[in-house]
Amino acid sequence: MEPITGKVWKYGDDVNTDVIFPGKYTYTVTEPAEMAKVALEDLDPDFAPNVQKNDVIVAGANFGCGSSREQGATCLVHAGVGAVIAASFSRLFFRNAINAGLPLVQSVEAVAALEKGDEVTVDVEAGTVTTQAGTFAFPPLPEAVIGIFEDGGLIPHTRKALGID
Repeated sequence: MEPITGKVWKYGDDVNTDVIFPGKYTYTVTEPAEMAKVALEDLDPDFAPNVQKNDVIVAGANFGCGSSREQGATCLVHAGVGAVIAASFSRLFFRNAINAGLPLVQSVEAVAALEKGDEVTVDVEAGTVTTQAGTFAFPPLPEAVIGIFEDGGLIPHTRKALGID
């Protein structure tokens, strides 16, 4: 998997799934491309119209807490987010992100060093986050998980493994 290089969008602790994908759209916005247009709308109205492919969200503790809806991860993937770096993640969001093909990195040190607008490179195979402030290590992601990311999520990965399509 190629390293991910993009601009940082930085947020605080406890960014919940109703903030990532506003709950008011749960039953009315169902297409992933449309979900992307409202990503983080209530937290940062500049995010959805300005996020670029491979930009990286950086956040504090408990990113993705709240409901277990998968739209939080789905809208970020379809908005073009290349990875999320946080101090910690909700268990359910962590699983939903892997299913959607969204790399997550837990690194308190990288979160502390990064600021909004910084350029960052995330290498999930090498286990590094590289910034102007330095390089921060994290445990490299398992090969099986990297395969899911490379295939675009768990469903396409499974279909590929089964020879479907």
